[in-house]
Amino acid sequence: MSDAAGLILLLGRILFVINFGPVAGVRGHLAHGKDSQDYARSTGFALPYLAGWPTGVWLVAGSLSIALGIWPDVGALMLGAFVVPAAWYFHRFWEVEDPMQRRMGSLLFYRNLSFLGASLVIFGAFVALGDGLRYSITGPLFDF
Repeated sequence: MSDAAGLILLLGRILFVINFGPVAGVRGHLAHGKDSQDYARSTGFALPYLAGWPTGVWLVAGSLSIALGIWPDVGALMLGAFVVPAAWYFHRFWEVEDPMQRRMGSLLFYRNLSFLGASLVIFGAFVALGDGLRYSITGPLFDF
C-alpha cells in the first residue's frame, strides 16, 4: 500500500469513528450514563445498566482500535455489534405513532444499518490488508 493510500485510509478510519467514540461514547454514554440507562429501561432493554458507562467504554475502545490501528478488525466488529441492539431496541420506528418521531426513528434505524454495513466492509478490508495496513500499531487479529 502506498503512503498516499495509507494516509487516505487513516483519514477515513478517523472520520468513521468520530460518531462512535467522541460523540456517542464520551459525550453520550459516559457523560450522561444515567440518562442512557433510563432510556434503555423505558424501551424494555433487558440490561439497562449496560447502556450507561459500559457502552461508552465499549464505543471508545472500538473507536481507538480502528483509529490507532490496534487490532482494528476487532474494533470494527465491536462497533458493528453496538449498532445491532441500538437499531433494534432504541429506534423501533414501526411502533411509533407520531409521524415526526416515526421519521426520526426511521432515519436513525437505517443510519445504524448503514453503520453496520460500513463496519463489516472495514472489517473485511482490514483482514484483507493484513500486515499491509499502513499507519497502524498492530495488524488485524483475524487472518482468513
